[in-house]
Amino acid sequence: MKVAIPVDDTKQAVCVSFGRTPYFLFFDTETKESHILENPAAEAEGGAGVTAAQFIVDNGAEVLLTIRCGENAKTVFDAAELKVYKTESPSAEENIQLFLEDKLSVLEKFHAGFHGLR
Repeated sequence: MKVAIPVDDTKQAVCVSFGRTPYFLFFDTETKESHILENPAAEAEGGAGVTAAQFIVDNGAEVLLTIRCGENAKTVFDAAELKVYKTESPSAEENIQLFLEDKLSVLEKFHAGFHGLR
């Protein structure tokens, strides 16, 4: 299973912004390998959440670990049957471990979005 996490410029800490995160860390739970890709939506004029969500789906993720996420991105995730969990630690690595131990909660509250605000 492939897990995605928005990470900041350190590429190790969970980014508070989902759609405008500079990078996404992808972790394969079977091979234990990870790689980082630049977020193509980071500098988008609008629709960053939807573009970032589609990027995650297109890269084969089945799970997203994030602090928060907007309703428009959730629509993309619902269509792809991708599950979203709320992170508990600032560390991407720690959140992966918590996910593997089944200690993260499903994210239930999605905000209306920031629609072009940076």
